Amino acid sequence: MASGVTVKDEVIKVFNDMKVRKSSTQEEIKKRKKAVLFCLSADEKHIIVEEGKQILVGDIGDTVEDPFATFIQLLPSKDCRYGLYDATFETEETKKEDLVFVMWAPEDASLKSKMIYASSKDAIKKKFTGIKHEWQVNGPEDLNDRAALADKLRGQGPQVISLEGKRV
Repeated sequence: MASGVTVKDEVIKVFNDMKVRKSSTQEEIKKRKKAVLFCLSADEKHIIVEEGKQILVGDIGDTVEDPFATFIQLLPSKDCRYGLYDATFETEETKKEDLVFVMWAPEDASLKSKMIYASSKDAIKKKFTGIKHEWQVNGPEDLNDRAALADKLRGQGPQVISLEGKRV
């Protein structure tokens, strides 16, 4: 079921910037987004970038020790969100980075919020061409176990042994 919600161009730009990773200088790399949240506009007609809800690569090590834990803290406890998380992980074979599309719909969110976010998910997913991983998360207990995200990243591939430098 489609909701009629549209995706603002800024959301698509953020996705493309995270996907391409064409940063060349140290300053450009530091400004790259590690994670970002998207929400509905106040009139519930558009999906927009949520102001102030992002993690930059340059923040890691300075103000952010664990980007995954910090991403979890950005999520509201009683409302839904969409998120993009640029996961850095390691398998027995290689180190990788992949974008993960997150649909956050906590149990404490209102039924209206859950309905509109669920019915608008396809609108944003269609704009995120080439996304390999989607993760539906319904509460903090789903997030606290890094192995759940590691399983999403693994797919049919080799076992993920670390996520963001921490053993899984």
